[in-house]
Amino acid sequence: MAGARAAAATASAGSSASSGNPPPQEPGLGELLEEFSRTQYRAKDGSGTGGSKVERIEKRCLELFGRDYCFSVIPNTNGDICGHYPRHIVFLEYESSEKEKDTFESTVQVSKLQDLIHRSKMARCRGRFVCPVILFKGKHICRSATLAGWGELYGRSGYNYFFSGGADDAWADVEDVTEEDCALRSGDTHLFDKVRGYDIKLLRYLSVKYICDLMVENKKVKFGMNVTSSEKVDKAQRYADFTLLSIPYPGCEFFKEYKDRDYMAEGLIFNWKQDYVDAPLSIPDFLTHSLNIDWSQYQCWDLVQQTQNYLKLLLSLVNSDDDSGLLVHCISGWDRTPLFISLLRLSLWADGLIHTSLKPAEILYLTVAYDWFLFGHMLVDRLSKGEEIFFFCFNFLKHITSEEFSALKTQRRKSLPARDGGFTLEDICMLRRKDRGSTTSLGSDFSLVMESSPGATGSFTYEAVELVPAGAPTQAAWRKSHSSSPQSVLWNRPQPSEDRLPSYQGLVEARSSSSSSSNHSDNFFRMGSSPLEVPKPRLAALSDRETRLQEVRSAFLAAYSSTVGLRAVAPSPSGAIGGLLEQFARGVGLRGISSNAL
Repeated sequence: MAGARAAAATASAGSSASSGNPPPQEPGLGELLEEFSRTQYRAKDGSGTGGSKVERIEKRCLELFGRDYCFSVIPNTNGDICGHYPRHIVFLEYESSEKEKDTFESTVQVSKLQDLIHRSKMARCRGRFVCPVILFKGKHICRSATLAGWGELYGRSGYNYFFSGGADDAWADVEDVTEEDCALRSGDTHLFDKVRGYDIKLLRYLSVKYICDLMVENKKVKFGMNVTSSEKVDKAQRYADFTLLSIPYPGCEFFKEYKDRDYMAEGLIFNWKQDYVDAPLSIPDFLTHSLNIDWSQYQCWDLVQQTQNYLKLLLSLVNSDDDSGLLVHCISGWDRTPLFISLLRLSLWADGLIHTSLKPAEILYLTVAYDWFLFGHMLVDRLSKGEEIFFFCFNFLKHITSEEFSALKTQRRKSLPARDGGFTLEDICMLRRKDRGSTTSLGSDFSLVMESSPGATGSFTYEAVELVPAGAPTQAAWRKSHSSSPQSVLWNRPQPSEDRLPSYQGLVEARSSSSSSSNHSDNFFRMGSSPLEVPKPRLAALSDRETRLQEVRSAFLAAYSSTVGLRAVAPSPSGAIGGLLEQFARGVGLRGISSNAL
């Protein structure tokens, strides 16, 4: 029923625009979000409290994968392989459609894959081994944690406490240590050669060539001890045969600032001068030429531009003409990693290249359930701290709707006829302030809604084009750096100063509504009332990509508002010492995460 309603809504945008109804939701999405916000998924707890709900979620994921792919299941019963990976790990072998099933044939034997997984799991932090999660043109897009260091290999129990920051699951993986693991650890001299050797064999077996490291550190340090490592600083150069990309991206703690700024990512820039940040951006030159991005300016990018540029890079890697796979990882692989895995999955789906039979509500369910929940994202902990990277992921879809993020090899803009009338971007920049459009965007001082004309279909599909002030110096800078995409205007918009943020009505309403989720239902469809506002369909023609991503985002905002909502962060104990003691108490099990914060 939900799928039929979604298809009907897509086919008749005009009737949807007039009705103003929220987008159709996947049955069970509300239950999924409620369970997700209640507890962290642990494979060994699947049959315990809430087990029936988890089983329904797992079953639904297998059903959705089965719509388009033939796959095998790698059993992880009771977390035997990894405590925070799905109990049913899906290995996609090939597309099941008549058109694609003979195009790419899997050369991977599942039995050998399982053996390599068991042997290699100790090479990665928390045992979160290299796991294929997306199949695109016969290539495996994989996820994992970073490489484990001495601190974990010689004492995972102590490591888990220090590394987790005192989270309730600090001791969860102690039971995962097997006799084989202990025997492996006893051989001091060749320990790294053995475990990382198996990790490399697994990567090669999956034909992975590109390894994208999102860490802002070379090695993760806790209380003066190196607790993790990474491929880029492996002293023995074991990973030299792979193409390593260091693309540092802020950790989940940074998204507390995103929440504190009323969920405005525009103008939010990470502080790259912090002491622990020692991993520079490093991308081989041959991978950057086609993207027209000035990577030397990465420390000046705000969160929107940084996420966009990294996604463009990842899409260019998976869309290359070779048959090489991709690995994406951060530290533990359950915050930044699912962010980019989800954006990759949704972007390729929006182009009609993967999961081709799934409706918007169904692909949303799959990526929330599989990419985030079943791979162990700690939503409960993140919500209690205001680190809303999960919300950011799906709200960010509005920033990747344009064709420049499309993996389809079409040059639509180059083939467009010249416009006979209307404003050009330079015309818009010359408009006087009073002549500009209404303030419909929370991320700008002003905006102008651009409706596509028949002669320009596909060239302007943005819901709002952000404008820079019309002063001569700013215009000159814009003309110097602008490209064929209107997104470059957003990148060159000056950042608001910390002591003077825009004070128009929409932002005031967003601030007032973000403090309590009880007001969401009242103001849900009012323009500018909240970051959770579901976008209203427009009468202007949209590209298929934009329409599909907009439907996914709308469905997410509707479901999130009715279940999780935008939550206020509970006040921490007074003083830094109090906070540290509270963290310690939670880590040793003397105190759980405060329920009133949830």
